[in-house]
Amino acid sequence: MSNKNIDWDNLGFNAHETKSMFRANYTLESNWQVEGLIPYGDVSLSPASTVLNYGQGIFEGTKAYQTSRERVVCFRLEDNANRFLSSSDRMCIPPLPKGFFEKAVQDVVKDNLEFLPSKEQGSLYIRPLAFGEGPMLGVKASDNFTFLIYVTPVGSYFKSGLKSLNTIITDKYHRTATKSVGFAKAIGNYAGTLLPFKEITDQGYDEIIFLNSSDENIIDEARSANIFVLKDNILKTPSLQGSILPGITRDSVIKVASHFFNLEVHEGDVTIEELMNGDEVFFTGTAAVIVPAGSINYKNKTMEFDAKYNDSMTKQIREKIIDIQHENIEDPFGWVIPLR
Repeated sequence: MSNKNIDWDNLGFNAHETKSMFRANYTLESNWQVEGLIPYGDVSLSPASTVLNYGQGIFEGTKAYQTSRERVVCFRLEDNANRFLSSSDRMCIPPLPKGFFEKAVQDVVKDNLEFLPSKEQGSLYIRPLAFGEGPMLGVKASDNFTFLIYVTPVGSYFKSGLKSLNTIITDKYHRTATKSVGFAKAIGNYAGTLLPFKEITDQGYDEIIFLNSSDENIIDEARSANIFVLKDNILKTPSLQGSILPGITRDSVIKVASHFFNLEVHEGDVTIEELMNGDEVFFTGTAAVIVPAGSINYKNKTMEFDAKYNDSMTKQIREKIIDIQHENIEDPFGWVIPLR
């Protein structure tokens, strides 16, 4: 695959074939064995593999950037590695050796630098995976696993300008149970949101907000994003109980809001009433960084947010994180890791 076949000015958020990917394999006899960089291509699986039959799989998402200092950097890679370890533990996938994840990511990025967009065009999205290969007909953990990393160039998530989302709270579905696997990046967490999302987009909404399965007076998160509510000088987000994904952008927002803007940040229960009456509401995730909510509908009542994006704290926090990622400003947190 040549990078000449890519429309660099209109990348969008799609998977492009690149040069190579990284693979390692696990067996009970030999533990994790590095296959290393291999040509980008399809993966062969047993029809009895546990990932196909029982959903024994996890993933991560992070990015590499070209920066203002003309370097290629990753962002908070150690935090992705730690979350991958936590997800592995919950899904009975053998842990990778310390430092393995970070080195493998950097190896793939360095081998695919020709697919790294310019700072103006976008970034290189990095997708690490681990899954059970089987074959295992019984409902139990596999004995064989694959660790895989592929990359793809992606554009700015909002090419024509940041859009304020028209959102809806659902009491018809839950994203995950409180004591289940919501805190892990397990593949099944996302499949369960496909139907709810299809239903709300058919109604003209952009995003869906799920309630906590143990207490429907409080919110959980969106289908693939954490939620923040700003009221006066207080920024609130649901605490990391069992159903909330510990988003790395979420944690970045907490630290940036406190450090740069002197906001009081609260992690705890966020009620529907607090959500509907916030001054600003926004969603956080790796792909879009931060996206503002323009309105929220709940039981046919719609709350419109008056704050204009250009004058908002949402915009200030978003741009500060992007400035750190692109080395436009000094990184006070040690988040930016140059390729070695």
